[in-house]
Amino acid sequence: MNIKELLRQAKSQLDESGISQVDAEHLLAHCLGVSRMDLHNPVILESTLANIVDEQTIEETFATLVERRIGFEPLQYLTGTAPFRHLEIEVGPGVLVPRPESELLVDAVLTHITNLEQKVEGEISVIDLGSGSGALALAIATEAPRSRVIAVEKSEDAITWLKKNVAKISENVRVVAGDVADVLPGVKCDIVIANPPYIPDQQTLPRDVAEHEPHVALFGGATGLELPKLFIDAAARLLKRGGVLAIEHTEEQGAAIDALLSREFI
Repeated sequence: MNIKELLRQAKSQLDESGISQVDAEHLLAHCLGVSRMDLHNPVILESTLANIVDEQTIEETFATLVERRIGFEPLQYLTGTAPFRHLEIEVGPGVLVPRPESELLVDAVLTHITNLEQKVEGEISVIDLGSGSGALALAIATEAPRSRVIAVEKSEDAITWLKKNVAKISENVRVVAGDVADVLPGVKCDIVIANPPYIPDQQTLPRDVAEHEPHVALFGGATGLELPKLFIDAAARLLKRGGVLAIEHTEEQGAAIDALLSREFI
C-alpha cells in the first residue's frame, strides 16, 4: 500500500472541492486504525501496514470516505468520533458535532465547581440543557468527580448518541428526555450549563453544517435569541438561590443575552 500516493490523490481531490487537505489524513488514519500523527511515524506505520490482510478493502473504504467528504458530509460523521477536551465523543447523523469553542464553557463551569467545593460539602449538582451528544455533561462528570450531572435532551436522534456516550464514558450522568420548558419539575441545582441553538434562522452556514447537522440544534429563531431565552427561563426555574448559569452565544449576541439575563438574574 502506497500511503504517500493515496494521500496525494485524496488531498488533491479535497483541495479541488475547497476542503482541507488534512481531512485526507484523518480519514486514512481512521481506515488504518491509527492516529493521524501515526501516519508520520515510520515505525508505527510500518508495523501497521505489515499486519494488514486486505489492502484492497482499506483502499476502497478510504476512497468512499473521501468521496463522501467531497459531498460535504462532516468529517466527524465519517470517522464516527469528535474530540472534546480529553474525550472521544461518538457522533453521527442527528446530533450536533461538539465544537472546540464549547470547551471554554466547560472551563468556566469547572472553575466554578472548584470554588464551590471549597465552600460546601457533598455533591455539586449540574444540569446540561440541550445536551446533544453529551460532550459538555461528560466532560464535567469526568473532570469534576464531586459533580452530579443530569443531561437533558428532547431530540430522539440526539438521545441515541447521548446514551451511547454515557454508557461508554460515564454512567454517572443521568439522561432525561424532555423539553427545557417543563423538564425536571421541582428539581433544583447548583449550575446550569447550556449550548442552545442560537443561529438566526436566515443565516447562511457552511455546506457540511447546513446540509447534514440537525437544524433543531443550530437555529434559534428569527433573531437567534428566541430559543436561548427559553433556556434562560428554564435555568431561572431550575437553579438554587445563588446558582450559576453558563450559556454559550455568539460574540455579537453578548449585549442581547445580558439583557435577557437581567430579567431573571441579578
